[in-house]
Amino acid sequence: MRNKIGYYIIAFITVLLITSAGPSNNLQIALLKYNGGGDWYANPTALPNLVKFCNKVLQTNIREDIATVEVGSKEIFNYPYLDMTGHGNVVFSPQEVDNLRAYLIGGGFLHISDNYGMDQFIRTQMNKVFPDIDFVELPFSHPIYHQRYNFPKGLPKIHEHDGSRPQGLGIIFEGRVVCFYDYECDLGDGWEDADVHHDSEQKRQEALQMGANIIQFVFNQ
Repeated sequence: MRNKIGYYIIAFITVLLITSAGPSNNLQIALLKYNGGGDWYANPTALPNLVKFCNKVLQTNIREDIATVEVGSKEIFNYPYLDMTGHGNVVFSPQEVDNLRAYLIGGGFLHISDNYGMDQFIRTQMNKVFPDIDFVELPFSHPIYHQRYNFPKGLPKIHEHDGSRPQGLGIIFEGRVVCFYDYECDLGDGWEDADVHHDSEQKRQEALQMGANIIQFVFNQ
């Protein structure tokens, strides 16, 4: 039997660290590295651009150097916000499942951005993390859409993908959103440098503004 006691002790410490932090602290966010063959490293300019935008418009003091952490590493407990993206397969080992669950129930937050092709894999893996909790679509009235910027119709549509409407999905544990998943939206692409995807400036601003809302929501929960 795997020893979960250590994970939950760390989860308690995570609550103390994250709840004592705030937008004025010198925080760092991290990109989540996972196994399975998917390109976890996609969108390399996305998070640095998001941090610069948040530091400017929200007056946060987030470090512009982005950490990279593996799902099963205790290092994830050092970061209040983890970002995850990619186009392909995702596999969490049993130890990684326990580690990520402890992080999330302990006060951490995971943002997942489907870069197109990730959906069928990430749903299965997150079901291992929370077997009894499904992703639910957050209503347009949810606070995540009404932080610094108002998005009365929910997520902006950044990339076409299958042409379906964008959906903001959440995993809610004991009343708290611990994971936010943007599907059929691709916020991460919208955060990238302008010459990467050649998105219009309007689309890039919409993506960055929604990203700022997510960051602000994480600090305010």
